[in-house]
Amino acid sequence: MLKQRVLTAALLVPLVVAAVFYLPFPAFVAVIAAVTLLGHWEWTQFVSSSSRWLTFIVPAAALALSIYSLPFSAYALSHLAVAPFSVAAAGAAWWLFATGLVLAFPKSGALWTHSRLLRQLFGLLTLLPFMWSVLILRAADYQFSTYYGAKLVLLVFVLVWCADSGAYFAGKAFGKHKMAPAVSPNKTLEGLLGGLVAAVAVTWAGAQLLDIHFASVGALLCIAVVTALASVLGDLAESMFKRVSGVKDSGNLLPGHGGILDRIDSLTAAFPVFTVLYFAFAN
Repeated sequence: MLKQRVLTAALLVPLVVAAVFYLPFPAFVAVIAAVTLLGHWEWTQFVSSSSRWLTFIVPAAALALSIYSLPFSAYALSHLAVAPFSVAAAGAAWWLFATGLVLAFPKSGALWTHSRLLRQLFGLLTLLPFMWSVLILRAADYQFSTYYGAKLVLLVFVLVWCADSGAYFAGKAFGKHKMAPAVSPNKTLEGLLGGLVAAVAVTWAGAQLLDIHFASVGALLCIAVVTALASVLGDLAESMFKRVSGVKDSGNLLPGHGGILDRIDSLTAAFPVFTVLYFAFAN
């Protein structure tokens, strides 16, 4: 399994970086929309195991409508049109609410486990703000300088990947105190701390290497910590939904990693949170 994970990651990472930096903006929109649609398809098993295609119609229509009605061009997005930024803000607000669901689980399950409507809504709030947050960041080329938006997107990817790796190794080496045993028994507070340290270090180094501007070192540190915490929450939230649905992996598309949701769960929370914080406080 570890060998599969490493091989898959070794193939995916260069493809992700190439797409972020070199795809024309319309093609980049198409790729992110396709990833989001795949994520929505996998989410349908958290809503209904018997009518997945019918369940899929709602998020697919919502995604298509959002792309049709909201600014499509990189130039429009770069000037932070209200609608797309509001979608990102709604995603950040959803993750604040989801924190309560995760921390109170399994008691919180009484509020939503028997409601298909709420589970469908949770999927929309998880994936659509993720998509638009990535696009808002990528479009920053037109507001700042060439490749600046691509650097922002890459920074969030690397922040989350390093936070995840730091948490894994710190947890293996020092983990004793369970963080959320009802949701994910293997995660520890020591691992969380290791992930936060890794996230802060890589964000500071990445900002220097990529020439990404923050208002101050304090703003950088706060944004890195909050984004890393959000990424952990994204992972925990998907684990919670999988546990309730009796699903081990969201899919089998990525050998060693499971499905698309298994790979982007942390990113779905990190991107909206980083986007809102960066444009609100980092400039």
